[in-house]
Amino acid sequence: MQRVAQIVGLAPEAVTRYQELHASVWPDVLRTIHACGIRNYSIFLREPELLLFAYFEYIGEDYEADQAAMAADPVTQEWWQLTMPMQRPLEGRAEGDWWAVLPEVFHVD
Repeated sequence: MQRVAQIVGLAPEAVTRYQELHASVWPDVLRTIHACGIRNYSIFLREPELLLFAYFEYIGEDYEADQAAMAADPVTQEWWQLTMPMQRPLEGRAEGDWWAVLPEVFHVD
C-alpha cells in the first residue's frame, strides 16, 4: 500500500461550488477511483489560504497505469472539466503534475 498526499490551490469564487460537487460525487467517478486501486480518499480545505489537501491510499500494483486508466475514463474527464478550472496549481510542482505531491516525512500505525 502506498500513501499519497497532494495539495493544490482553490479559486476564491469556486469554494461553494467545489464543496457542493464533492458533497455528491458522481457514482461513476467513485467507481473509477475504486477500480484504479484508490482507497481512503479524502480532500480537505484549508482556509483562508484556500488550499486543498488530498490524501489517499493506493493498493494497486502499477500506479502509473492505474492513473492513466483513470485519466482515460470519459466520465472522469467530464468531472475534471468541472473541477479543474476551480483549482490553482502551485508553483514548484513536478512537471506534468496538476496537484503537487507531498513527500511523507512521518507515519505511525
